[in-house]
Amino acid sequence: MTRTPAVCRQCASFGGAFLPRRLGQIVSRGRRRWLVRVFLGRDRETRRRRYHNRTVHGTARRAQEYLTKMLRERDLGRGLEASETTLGEFLDRWLETAARARLREKSYRSYESLLRRYIRPVLGERILSTITPLDVQAACQQMVDRGLSSRTVRYTHSVLRSAMRQAMRWRLLLQDPTEGAQLPRLGRREMRVLSAEQSRIFLQAAQKTHYGSVFAVALTTGMRPSEYLALKWSDIDWERGTVGVVRTLEKVKGSWRFADTKRDRSRRAIKLQEWVLEALRRLHAGRQRSECDMPEAADLVFTTPTGRPIHSDKLAKRFKAILRQAGLPLIRLYDLRHTTATLALSAGVPPKVVAEQLGHASAAFTLDVYSHVLPHMQAGAASRVEALLFPESRSISKRKAPQRAGHGVRKREVVS
Repeated sequence: MTRTPAVCRQCASFGGAFLPRRLGQIVSRGRRRWLVRVFLGRDRETRRRRYHNRTVHGTARRAQEYLTKMLRERDLGRGLEASETTLGEFLDRWLETAARARLREKSYRSYESLLRRYIRPVLGERILSTITPLDVQAACQQMVDRGLSSRTVRYTHSVLRSAMRQAMRWRLLLQDPTEGAQLPRLGRREMRVLSAEQSRIFLQAAQKTHYGSVFAVALTTGMRPSEYLALKWSDIDWERGTVGVVRTLEKVKGSWRFADTKRDRSRRAIKLQEWVLEALRRLHAGRQRSECDMPEAADLVFTTPTGRPIHSDKLAKRFKAILRQAGLPLIRLYDLRHTTATLALSAGVPPKVVAEQLGHASAAFTLDVYSHVLPHMQAGAASRVEALLFPESRSISKRKAPQRAGHGVRKREVVS
C-alpha cells in the first residue's frame, strides 16, 4: 500500500487529491500560513533528499499557485535559486559577474547608481521570482512622481531589463517582469549650440587661456571630452594632418586610467584644420616635461599647467567661465561636439562624412540627432535641383540680380 504525505484537510480538499512527495507538498503552518516544499532530487554525495522550502502567507489557493509555478520552473530546468534570492542580492551578483566585465567603468558606475537610488529602495527586498510587471510599473511610476526626467526613468528601466534578461539566461526566471511597462514618452530636448559667429568669438577668447588648443580641437573635430583629453602626441600624423582617436581617459577612484573608446566605430581618424594643426605644432614645441602621477601622462597632448591630466569637470568650469567673459550663451562642454556637427552640416558637408568624423554608427543616426539642420539643407538642395532642371531660369535671375544690386549700390553711394 502506497503511503502519502500528511497534509491538512483544506489542502486535500482544495487539490482534490493528495500530491505525491516527488511532486511537492503544501503543509499548513497556522492560519493563512503554508509551507510549500518542492523536491529537488537527492544529493550526489550524501544521497539525502533536497527540498526547496518556502512559507506562503494567504489562502490555500495562493499556496497552490506558488507550488504549481515552482514545479513548472523545476520541470523546465530552471533553478529555484531565484525563489530564495532577493532582487538586491541578485543585482549585486549581476553587477560583479556580468555587468562589470562588459561595461566601461563610467557606465558601470552609472548602472550601480541608478539601481541603488531608484530600484533597490522599492524592490530590493523582494524575492526575485515574485516580482511582477505591475511591481516594475509601480517603481517606474514612483520615479515619475518624484519629478525625474523621462530619460532617467527609461534609462533605469533599461538597466533593470538588462539584469532581468540575464536572470532568464541563467535560468533563474521564466519571464521578464520588465516587459510591458508603460514608460514616459521621451521628449526631444532642444539642442543648444554656438553659431558660426559665436564660435569665432569663443575661439578668440579661448586662445588667451592655457586651454585654447584644447577648445580648438574640441570645436573643430567633434570629439568627445574623454577622447580629446586622452590624445597623445603619437596619435597625430603631422604629414597627413590627421589625429587618431584610439582611447579615452577617465578618473576612477582617484586614479587616472586609459580605456577603450565608447564603441568600435568610435576608433577613427579625423582631419585637422590647418590652423589647428599649426597651434598643436607650437604647443608641442613649447611643451616641457614635468612629473605626473601617471607615467603615460608625459605623452599627453593636453595637460594642466603642472603637467597633469585634465579632468573634464574642471575643464567644463573653465569653459563656462570663458563663455561668461565673452558674453556668449551658456552651453555644456559636450555641446561643442554638437556645434561641430551643426556647423559642418550647415556648410554642406555630406552627412556620411560628418557621421564618420563623430564616430556615429550611421549617417541616418546623425541626421536624426541633428534634424534641426535639415530645413537649411533642404532649401539649398531645392535650389541646386531647380538650377539643374531649369538652367535658363537661373540665368534670368542672374541677369536681374545686378539691376537690383545696382540700385542698392547707388543708394549706398548717395548715403555715403
